[in-house]
Amino acid sequence: MSPDLAMVVAAVALPFIAAALTPLFFRVLGEGTGFAGTVVALASFGLLATQYGSEGSVALEWIPALNIALRFHVDGWALLFALLACGIGALIFTYSPAYMHGQAGLVRYYAALLAFMGSIVGVALAADLISIFLFWELTSLASFVLIGYYTADDSSQYAARMAMFITVGGGLFLLVGFLFLSIVAGDVLGPGAAFDLAAMLEESDAMAAALRERGLFLPVLGLLAIGAGTKSAQVPLHFWLPNAMAAPTPVSAFLHSATMVKVGVYFIGRVRPMLVGPEWLFLFATLGLTTMTVCAIMAVASTDIKELLAYSTASHLGLMVAGFGFTSVYGAETGVFHLLNHALFKAALFLVAGIVAHEAGTREITKLGGLRHDLPVTAVITTVVALSMAGIPPFNGFYSKELLFEAAVEASHHHDIGILGWLFPAVAVFGSIFTVLYSLRFLSLFFGERPEALGHVHRPPVTLLVPPTVLALLAAVVSVDPQLAVDAIVQSGLEATAVDPQEMHVGIPTSYSTPVGMSAVTIGVGLVAYPFYGRLHDGIRGFVGSTPPIRPNWWYDTIVEGLSDEGRSFAEYVHDGHLRTYASWTLCATCALALTGFVAAGAIAPAEFGLEATPSITLVLLVAVVGALAVVLSDTHVAGVLTLSILGFMIAIFYILASAPDLALTQLVVETLVLVIFLLVIEEIPSSDRIEIGAPVRDVVLSLAVGATAFVTVLVTTGARPDGSSDIARYYAERAVPEGGGTNIVNVTLVDFRGFDTLGELAVVALAAISILTLIVMRGRSEGDALTDMPNGNNELTDDELPDDEPAGTRRDGGSSGGDDE
Repeated sequence: MSPDLAMVVAAVALPFIAAALTPLFFRVLGEGTGFAGTVVALASFGLLATQYGSEGSVALEWIPALNIALRFHVDGWALLFALLACGIGALIFTYSPAYMHGQAGLVRYYAALLAFMGSIVGVALAADLISIFLFWELTSLASFVLIGYYTADDSSQYAARMAMFITVGGGLFLLVGFLFLSIVAGDVLGPGAAFDLAAMLEESDAMAAALRERGLFLPVLGLLAIGAGTKSAQVPLHFWLPNAMAAPTPVSAFLHSATMVKVGVYFIGRVRPMLVGPEWLFLFATLGLTTMTVCAIMAVASTDIKELLAYSTASHLGLMVAGFGFTSVYGAETGVFHLLNHALFKAALFLVAGIVAHEAGTREITKLGGLRHDLPVTAVITTVVALSMAGIPPFNGFYSKELLFEAAVEASHHHDIGILGWLFPAVAVFGSIFTVLYSLRFLSLFFGERPEALGHVHRPPVTLLVPPTVLALLAAVVSVDPQLAVDAIVQSGLEATAVDPQEMHVGIPTSYSTPVGMSAVTIGVGLVAYPFYGRLHDGIRGFVGSTPPIRPNWWYDTIVEGLSDEGRSFAEYVHDGHLRTYASWTLCATCALALTGFVAAGAIAPAEFGLEATPSITLVLLVAVVGALAVVLSDTHVAGVLTLSILGFMIAIFYILASAPDLALTQLVVETLVLVIFLLVIEEIPSSDRIEIGAPVRDVVLSLAVGATAFVTVLVTTGARPDGSSDIARYYAERAVPEGGGTNIVNVTLVDFRGFDTLGELAVVALAAISILTLIVMRGRSEGDALTDMPNGNNELTDDELPDDEPAGTRRDGGSSGGDDE
């Protein structure tokens, strides 16, 4: 069944429309605007549900001339991610009114949350590289607003800037990878499919072969990995995710557990069939398992419940990346199934953390415990989802963790990967042990001893309990009957991400196998080591604190602060208040960019520099050269200006000899007027006896650079002759009058081309006016300074010169410097 274009576009557009209408919603509903968001999320969920079972692409023309369309592709993988975004989004909007009660800036909060949900749905369904990048960056923009929600909090602003810097920076790498893909796709699939990712995936073998043939396979793989890794908080760029916990808890539950951080994982799964191979295995399996282990260890060192959940999120993201990294079908099963399982239990855990912080008034782990007596329903919810996070059977997290072990063992048996054959399974087990430890620690908040300092804990309102309860019930359903979830949505997602999909079956193991033994070791060692959790926590935290290079924020702070300091120093050096400095930097940059562009485009060729000139034109040019040299040798400004006018008049004569009398007349008039104006203004230039060391050398080098740039630009532009230039001229001549709106070709030509010439002339006049205004202002300042130094000049004292008992603004003559006489 083919997807319905109207339904798909409506599902993507509805959240953005609602975001634009949020101020109206808030005016009518107030803090109940969150429930309006719930309705919007459920509406998008319903629209997407109508496409269940359909597969195919639909498109809206966007930029036909560039073969760019707003193209969407519907399949099981896209629907799984999009439905998760809308479904969990509905629960987050239901949770928000009670949690955000009394907060300021709720219009901004709900508008950004709706726009974020629409962006995630867009990423899930987009099948065009341009569309994917657009929605990809919109998620970063919306998350920046949401993470920095507490605008008066420095830590919130710091976290928002960090997340923006890391994720948007990674997006730039992704964009370059997209451009490489489009170039290859244009050659392999034709110009019409240059940006069509769905078409590339249909011809994945041809695309992979073409990428390897052109030497772009590894660059594209690396660029896409950086883009996806930054978004999904993979080591070494994982540190932005724990810092993002400065956002409100509903934001953390939505963005940083269920949706945004999974965008990178989702994209890895999407392009997996096209790029899978030995390089893919080494890169993503290594990256994922490293992230899984490092972040699990950091979670054990956490002192804040949201920090613990943030590091655990990064660890589970590493698990999904590692799953997709293994090239077998078990790897794809791991990635798809754990994306669903993790969304269910981790979003619920974040909402539980919000309940604890909201009702107990603290998030510090050491100050919490025994909460089952105060929050019995929340304790039940936490038991289900925490054991799921730990991977304890029969809870849903166990099944996808078991699939990871199967994928790691299968890789060691069937791939010639040397030492990695046993290292992958070992690291998977080692990281999973720490997963068991921090999951049990979170669970102990409810079943441990109640600290004496913990005060009265209030019962949460129903709207705070319903969302995590729904998620826990869904996790319980998957735990009891995992095959139900597989048949409903996971299998169709597997078919879009696996190279050789097969019918997927999951359940409690009934016989021993190596993965079963790995699970047993993981759970057993975790339970045995838990009594020593405090020592592990202190040891890891002490080691990280005493070793700055491995501290999560150390590299970011060092690099950003270093760049800021250098940028500040450079700005002070450039912006010194002198017009000469600004002009020098502007001209240098212009010359460098222009010449670099000519070289990169291959526009400069020695053969193009031949000159043809008659004796009379040659004589005029030689006089112009002599005049230019005379300008350099002039002793005064007046002599320099008069000598410079020789160049202008020689240009006028050149136009006459080139049969362009209109240009010659214009040149003569302009040159005469400019000469008169400069002679009138030259007397107002302030004199200066100081000459900077190196200034003459700088001016000579800059003059040569500007002259060379102008010379090359003229040669390149005047020598350009496109192929079929006669056809172009004929085409223009035939269409100029009917399509240009004129009565004859001369008028249309003047409007079409001389308009640019006039614009350039206006720019020159504007620049001259600015220069004259600058000279006048400088003259005024010089006169003011002179009056201040005169004995009989301005008698008004500065505030620093006044006696201590006189108010600012007092004058010696008894008058006031301004204001009323009251």
